[in-house]
Amino acid sequence: MSKTGSLRIEAFEAAMSQARQHRAAGDAKSAFAALERAHVLGQLDFVPHLRVHWQMLRVGWSAGDRREVAGQLMRIALVPVGHLMGRLPVGNTGGANVSAFKPMAIPPELERLIEERDR
Repeated sequence: MSKTGSLRIEAFEAAMSQARQHRAAGDAKSAFAALERAHVLGQLDFVPHLRVHWQMLRVGWSAGDRREVAGQLMRIALVPVGHLMGRLPVGNTGGANVSAFKPMAIPPELERLIEERDR
């Protein structure tokens, strides 16, 4: 793995860790915000992509958010299909509050890490 690729993965893991801490503290909103960041960073890799959606499902379940739970179940089913077909909506934050197919603008600090992955 290249040094720049590892920076993206380090940022992904940091966001996942923040999400776990927020979830443990009962702060679903902050946990979900950290998971959205992790989703943008990890969605181009199969396992990290699945991990994010699994954690989003857990946060939605803990919060009693039926819409989020249903949305995450659908996304977990779509992750393998999207990766096999090479059709991933870059920048999408991964929550049920947005279309699973909608590309979104990437925050500049995350875009730099994602672009470095492709070099």
